[in-house]
Amino acid sequence: MDTETFLLETDEAMQKATDFVSQEMSSIRTGKASPALLDNINVNVEAYGTSMPLKQLALVSAPEPRLLTVQPHDPSIMGDVERALRESKLGITPASDGRLIRLPIPELSEERRKDLVKIIKDMAEQGRVRVRSARKDAMDQLKNALKDSSITEDSFHDMEKEVQELTDKNVKAIDEHLAAKEKDVMTV
Repeated sequence: MDTETFLLETDEAMQKATDFVSQEMSSIRTGKASPALLDNINVNVEAYGTSMPLKQLALVSAPEPRLLTVQPHDPSIMGDVERALRESKLGITPASDGRLIRLPIPELSEERRKDLVKIIKDMAEQGRVRVRSARKDAMDQLKNALKDSSITEDSFHDMEKEVQELTDKNVKAIDEHLAAKEKDVMTV
């Protein structure tokens, strides 16, 4: 068993879970305009006959703290972009002037902020579960390698310790994302 490759693969699996949580949290609306809110929106473009991410089809910007603007590169797909925004789970009604779509970001109520914090905490817990699952898989591989005599018992303990350090590092990163996003959501 190549220890470097094994640890890199384990770290990569854990890092994917951490990155996924970070990306999912960025799509949670905080009451402030952020182009990242629209990162997960796909547009069914009838003219192209396909579905594409909004960020590939339009320029998204936040000119004001409570306003997002979306300017499609191709004006002929304005209706498709507007429809995708209206049907998204954001709950924001787009306003179009034919060239530019404005998305006013409403103030979040205290109750809605608390609901969002619950959702964010669930996302973080799912990420932690994925990291621990990657840890379990790595530990199973180590136990099998020890049983097959591919590694020594000393190597097993050293690698077990390194896997735990990777787990701790990734769980800490998820917790940091959680704390930052929770603060962002609760800040009025």
